[in-house]
Amino acid sequence: MRWQGRGREGSTAANLCVPPGQVNARGREVAASGQKVDLAPGLYFVATPIGAARDITLRALDILTSADVLAAEDTRTLRHLMEIHGVPLGDRSLLSYHDHNGDRARPKLMAALAQGKSVAYASEAGTPLVADPGFQLGRAAISAGHLVTTAPGPSAAIAALTVAGLPSDRFLFAGFAPSAGGARRQWLADLAAVPATLVLYESPARLRALLTDLGEIFGADRRAAVCRELTKRFEEVVRGTLQDVAAAFAERPVKGEIVVVIDRAAPRSASADDAEAMLKEALECQSIRDAAASVAEALGLPKRQVYQMALKLSAG
Repeated sequence: MRWQGRGREGSTAANLCVPPGQVNARGREVAASGQKVDLAPGLYFVATPIGAARDITLRALDILTSADVLAAEDTRTLRHLMEIHGVPLGDRSLLSYHDHNGDRARPKLMAALAQGKSVAYASEAGTPLVADPGFQLGRAAISAGHLVTTAPGPSAAIAALTVAGLPSDRFLFAGFAPSAGGARRQWLADLAAVPATLVLYESPARLRALLTDLGEIFGADRRAAVCRELTKRFEEVVRGTLQDVAAAFAERPVKGEIVVVIDRAAPRSASADDAEAMLKEALECQSIRDAAASVAEALGLPKRQVYQMALKLSAG
């Protein structure tokens, strides 16, 4: 996810709070937040803020301060974040690594790991690999036997799940929906019956089309939340049915980073045929009472009803 500071809606980092201390390149005072620590050789995935620059962990700053080699999806963004927090780059390498240059850049990072160096990687915003680059790099490092660890922290998906007001005990992060209409509708149809809260990313330009398709495929009464510009100045969460949230964005201009959270599919009502099929299988290895109890619990049916059904099957 793209990292943005608090400022003009949809803008890149602007008007960020800089704590007192040393002076940065722009003549503003900042405090060095990271501490120099001994890092074991290996690959360190570092989560970075999705909006508010202070949403970074102390350990992440320590790793950015101490790693032998730094790599980033967007080197300008990481430089700016380090400047805000007073983390010096010094004479260390800062390499660009993203989806479009991974095949060329990965060997350089793997060579650094082979030399026993510590390598820190940050995506533009949020947690690497979560709809962001890093998977191929991590897999290559693991295959080569290097340490691979993480400095966990901000994630737009988890932040949205936190504020959506929907069940969070079981959820599926599905990333970005396909941009083409037919592919998107098929993709959504495959997700419609998933018994978990769904978390999707979407661009402002495609939000209305996504919400329209969701209402048609999932049903207009399915609960949902559209979370926009999380942790930024213009943060907004619109909650309601899919019909409600689609109406909320029908006419207005849409800007910023967007996460859509959709309630899980309602459980399918168990039929008599379902209960009978499960009972026949259960009665092969269980008593009537135990078989009835296990099937009733599995299907959410009254025990007495299932027990009577089990008696008839046993007698017949």
